[in-house]
Amino acid sequence: MADTMLLSEFYGLEIISNTGRKIGLVEDIIVDFEEGKIASMLLVKSEELMRSEHTSASFLKNSVRYDRVRNVDQTIIVSGDSTVK
Repeated sequence: MADTMLLSEFYGLEIISNTGRKIGLVEDIIVDFEEGKIASMLLVKSEELMRSEHTSASFLKNSVRYDRVRNVDQTIIVSGDSTVK
């Protein structure tokens, strides 16, 4: 995994599980400013989540926690086979 990447480099990268299942593309990023790191990657634009009637359910369905990331290169490899766990 790269030591340093710009946030802009994540947008559009494909997220794949460590079992080879395609999860989606990075459309937006949630940053934990207190910790100074990425908290989650969104599979939809954040504006779409905010317009949803069921925001929390939509968030769970359309996000991947960054602590699941195992490798970042031309794709992002994450542990597990679903979105949020």
